Amino acid sequence: MRKLKLIWDFKGPNAEKTAAHHLIHLDEYVKNEKVEAIATGVEKVNDRHHIAFLALEEIHMPPVRNALKPHRGQLWVE
Repeated sequence: MRKLKLIWDFKGPNAEKTAAHHLIHLDEYVKNEKVEAIATGVEKVNDRHHIAFLALEEIHMPPVRNALKPHRGQLWVE
């Protein structure tokens, strides 16, 4: 089973804080909707670009993608 990383990009001087805030909502969604997440988190791309992400198995992706509208996705590499 493939594992995917759904990604939300945040850019600009407040990117880090915005990504951290978005992570709170991702974690709430995972808990409330009982999503079988592998991981959630925030990563720094550079000083003005941070991402919030949610990793999950591909079979669980469609309803999450449709509800949360990530900016992009990629394969999850542990």
